[in-house]
Amino acid sequence: MKAYIFPGQGAQFTGMGLDLYENSPLAQELFEKANNILGFSITDVMFEGTAEELKQTKVTQPAIFLHSVILAKVLGDDFKPEMVAGHSLGELSALVANGVLSFEDGLKLVSKRALAMQKACEIQPSTMAAVLGLEDAVVEEVCASIDGVVVAANYNCPGQLVISGEIEAVEKACEVLKEKGAKRALLLPVGGAFHSPMMEPAREELAAAIEETTFNEPMCPVYQNVVAKAVTNPAEIKENLIAQLTAPVRWTQCVQAMITDGGAEFVEVGPGKVLQGLMRKIDRSVAASGASLA
Repeated sequence: MKAYIFPGQGAQFTGMGLDLYENSPLAQELFEKANNILGFSITDVMFEGTAEELKQTKVTQPAIFLHSVILAKVLGDDFKPEMVAGHSLGELSALVANGVLSFEDGLKLVSKRALAMQKACEIQPSTMAAVLGLEDAVVEEVCASIDGVVVAANYNCPGQLVISGEIEAVEKACEVLKEKGAKRALLLPVGGAFHSPMMEPAREELAAAIEETTFNEPMCPVYQNVVAKAVTNPAEIKENLIAQLTAPVRWTQCVQAMITDGGAEFVEVGPGKVLQGLMRKIDRSVAASGASLA
């Protein structure tokens, strides 16, 4: 079976989406529609902005979403997903690509998500750290033993887990994890503690917007971050999407579930090759490539 996977924050680069804009009238139309919906010219930032400008959460999330979703739409009849999944923000791209959300509704939710997360980051300083070379269970145990908020946030691939929470608690956890034999435990240059209880204000704000949005029957199952299994019921999809901001991204488990259910060919749709790299670390025997117009 063919699985399409959609990247999250961190995959952005200057010039992203320009080839789509220049080579496809449909892409051009969708990008212009996005500029109108967002109320600013995101195409200017995507095509010509600096890395610093692209890094602003209100830009990054819609930019990656647009690149992914417009690429999927431009592929036209070649885009025939039998299963989809997205990493964090990428889950919203996956939901538009498999027909659960309209392009407009998806973009509005992504924009609200970005602004709500930004606001939550400003309430209390918080951070994330990448932990390499330890078993998941060890990382979970250490997080549970630390005073303050620190949790496992992103299960990216075996031996690579991101933790998230209050700055002091994350720093303390990093020290203990190094003592436990982590190859690396280093703070990430992020604005806040995504996928942790620190995102509760953002979850509440986004929940209200999600509740008001129409969720359709999907074309194919979506393997959601929160449950790491196939979901087809729109009400369940909605519930899991609301839970996603404060719950961990179980990416390793999502991919393993897709493979178990017959996923044999994985195609990354969007900027960069982050997910293809993770695929190789999760299961080398499965084909992984990037979608392209050519």
